[in-house]
Amino acid sequence: MAGRGTERGGRRGGTSAARRPESVRRTRPAAAAPAREHPVRQPAKRRLRGGPLGLSTTRRAAILATVVCALALSVAVPLRTYLSQRSDVEIQQQRQAELRAQVEQLTQRKAQLADPAQVQAEARKRLRYVMPGETPYMVELPADAGGPGAHQQPTQPISQQAWYQALWDSVHGAGR
Repeated sequence: MAGRGTERGGRRGGTSAARRPESVRRTRPAAAAPAREHPVRQPAKRRLRGGPLGLSTTRRAAILATVVCALALSVAVPLRTYLSQRSDVEIQQQRQAELRAQVEQLTQRKAQLADPAQVQAEARKRLRYVMPGETPYMVELPADAGGPGAHQQPTQPISQQAWYQALWDSVHGAGR
């Protein structure tokens, strides 16, 4: 076995089995390995520096950070769109509920105005219509003095002096 390593030019690493010290040599038991003319060479295990793919810890961390950032950015835009659309949907649903309530009120009002007696009462009240042959009377009560068509008397006489003169008189008390 020692001769085989020297015939082929030695092993990788530059030392042949014949040149190695006895304590380092690997000896195989004779019964475990049958003798062959052309033995199959086992590939030497290479020790990878820096883990798998031959990358150092810093490079692996940088690649991982880049991948995480790319994933975060690819998720951020659709997530923002989803959240804004969700709030828009809530606003539109609220508006739709308000409009449905308004439609319900208008439907009830339409049903009320389908009655001719209600239409006549509305015309008398809001438009002040009278039926033919009736004599209309307008009665103004003191509480209704501020109503439409009522003429109001000013409570204070309008002064004929300029506004700044009225202001000066009110500050100094000369007009009292």
